Amino acid sequence: MEGGARVRTGPVPYESEALWRSLFERVHEGLLIGEVVRDAHGAVTDWRYLDVNPAWEKLVGIPRERAVGRTLRELIPGVEDVWIADIARAVGETVTVTFSRRVDMFDRWYEGHAIPLGGDRFAVLFPESTARRAAETRLAESEARFRNMADHAPVMMWVTDPGGACTYLNRSWYAYTGQSEAEGLGLGWLDAVHPDDRGWSGEAFLAANVRRTPFRLEYRLRGADGRYRWFIDAAEPRLAEDGSFLGYIGSVADIHDRKATEQRLVDTTRRLDAILNNTTQAIFLMDERQHCAYMNRAAERLTGYSLSETAGRALHDVVHHTRPDGSPYPLCECPIDQAFPENNQEQGEEVFVHRDGSFYPVAFTASPIRDESGRPIGTVIEARNIEAELRDKAALEAFNATLERRVAEEIAARENAEEALRQSQKMEAVGQLTGGLAHDFNNLLTGITGSLELLQTRMGQGRMTDLDRYINAAQGAARRAAALTHRLLAFSRRQTLDPKPTDVNRLVAGMEELIRRTIGPAVTLEVVGAPSLWSALVDPSQLENALLNLCINARDAMPEGGRITIETANRWLDHRAARERDLEPGQYLSLCVTDTGTGMTPEVIAKAFDPFFTTKPIGQGTGLGLSMIYGFVRQSGGQVRIYSELGQGTTMCLYLPRHHGEAEGTETLPDLASAPRAEQGETVLVVDDEPSVRMLVTEVLEDLGYTAIEAADGPSGLRLLQSDVRIDLLVTDVGLPGGMNGRQVADAARVSRPGLKVLFITGYAENAAVGNGHLEPGMAVLTKPFVMETLASRIREMIEAR
Repeated sequence: MEGGARVRTGPVPYESEALWRSLFERVHEGLLIGEVVRDAHGAVTDWRYLDVNPAWEKLVGIPRERAVGRTLRELIPGVEDVWIADIARAVGETVTVTFSRRVDMFDRWYEGHAIPLGGDRFAVLFPESTARRAAETRLAESEARFRNMADHAPVMMWVTDPGGACTYLNRSWYAYTGQSEAEGLGLGWLDAVHPDDRGWSGEAFLAANVRRTPFRLEYRLRGADGRYRWFIDAAEPRLAEDGSFLGYIGSVADIHDRKATEQRLVDTTRRLDAILNNTTQAIFLMDERQHCAYMNRAAERLTGYSLSETAGRALHDVVHHTRPDGSPYPLCECPIDQAFPENNQEQGEEVFVHRDGSFYPVAFTASPIRDESGRPIGTVIEARNIEAELRDKAALEAFNATLERRVAEEIAARENAEEALRQSQKMEAVGQLTGGLAHDFNNLLTGITGSLELLQTRMGQGRMTDLDRYINAAQGAARRAAALTHRLLAFSRRQTLDPKPTDVNRLVAGMEELIRRTIGPAVTLEVVGAPSLWSALVDPSQLENALLNLCINARDAMPEGGRITIETANRWLDHRAARERDLEPGQYLSLCVTDTGTGMTPEVIAKAFDPFFTTKPIGQGTGLGLSMIYGFVRQSGGQVRIYSELGQGTTMCLYLPRHHGEAEGTETLPDLASAPRAEQGETVLVVDDEPSVRMLVTEVLEDLGYTAIEAADGPSGLRLLQSDVRIDLLVTDVGLPGGMNGRQVADAARVSRPGLKVLFITGYAENAAVGNGHLEPGMAVLTKPFVMETLASRIREMIEAR
């Protein structure tokens, strides 16, 4: 006993126990039978479980034997008092009481329907509502997020219920219309619509609500200031998870400016139509299918057809329906049918056929019509009858022919005179050049011959000390002579370069003192080397010559003194920057020489790289320096650019491709004594028309253990190659007497000796003679003059190569 009430456990007795038990056990919802527990004062303080069905056990997760006979507070400690109150209300009022509660112990929501059974007993039906409550929560959260986003949207937004009544308007609506929430909801929003638009727009909205389909309306809305603007109202139906119709969600966007533009376009079209109809030029507008969309009155007069008769037809059907003999024109023979342009304006002449059957010539111009993206969407064709113009065509052509002949004769005479002047200037420059070269070569030959004479005298006297000094002097003069020759070849852009991975910063630093002495004390020199400068694959001696030449030009541009800045930098050229410099995109290093001198005009910059062009007085410059620099840099895969303004100085920039690799160290003179020696029986054929060269090369080869065979011209060398004599390598000059050059000898020899290895030696580097730089495998080129150890090493490398 508890609280004075008797405890009674076990199933409730009914007249038909079997039927009751069957229903009780099979019902899908949780079901319990209980009775209230009262205290001494009769107040309900708890309830006791008398029976529970299997669905309740599964729902709550508590076995029947554990629940029956226990109270709610015993079974679920800490239960809320409201549960007890709900049951007490059901027992006291003898009506079904529905309630919904969350049980934290089970992390679930339960929906209870308490049914009085008489006395203190009751039954409770428990359908679980966790999923529904979660869906309701998600919906509430979704609506909250929507309202938050909608209130911050730049357009007006609204929501309706299934009956069409507005249940939500965002802040933008109230801000624009000035309505309050009470005024706008329901169908109150229609009060803000323009009176002329209110009736039809409201009907359209309600009709769409019945159909439950998307809709778009355009109407005018009154703002808070009393003025009306055009808006577009677009809406989509809202559907529940089960597909049921919940109403609409829509947005209202301002299109007033667009409507004004459309009206201006209509007005403009009317004015344009008035203009086109008063012009004498026939104008056709064709759509994207090239069907006629418009003809002005002049076009109607030209063809004999009205716009209503031609609209939607191909122009061919209007103006080319027959030939002069009455047969139809095939489409491919009509030039105007092929003139519909996609990219450019097209012009031509055509024969039109009038509606009355007459033929007449027409000149036409066809131009594309494009949309905002640039895509052709039609064509404008202007046409005019040129029959009258062609009547005098023969006379006009005769006059034009006479005029063209006279103009051509005058131009030819002028070109001949200009060519003669240019040739005279070139010859004068060549004279200056050869005079300078002769002076330089005489100096160098004096150094070479003098050193050799002193060497011969000392050896004759048996004085073997200090011989290295004369040998070094002769070799140094010879190297300078070779460099001078390379400079001349650079002018002709025919030199054979010897590219090496080069540290340009180190090269500039090595020349700094020489440049300072050359430019003199009146000019300040500043060198700015970029840190971590990339290396370049170039001929170092040619780059030194180019740098020195640029500095001399900069000095000459500053007769009163100034500043020269030499600067290096790493450059990564994208497509735009590379296109501006006529280069491929990629990584380059730049070597720039900047002066503070007189600068150049655009006309001078345009001609600066032309051979023999110079702005210096006669006798002070040949105009070869920049031409030679340009030829060398272009051969090296780079570019030269001039940046200058008159009176503001000049910057000359050399752009050289980056070399991925380490730069070579300082070159040391090779020693012939350390050259690799030949193996037993190896034979080299030397073909050269210069006896001294053959003698020197042959002696070096024999000293190294090779068998050397000589030939003075191409045919004699070829006869040896076509014999059975062992020849491991052919060394041949490129330019040979006897009607065969060195490349021809090599090609002919390879017919009978396919694997023959060939080393070309040349002092002129005639690239065409050796295949314009395209050598076959097993061929190489060595430029004269060369160091004998270099020759020996190259021969050894080629013989050993497989």
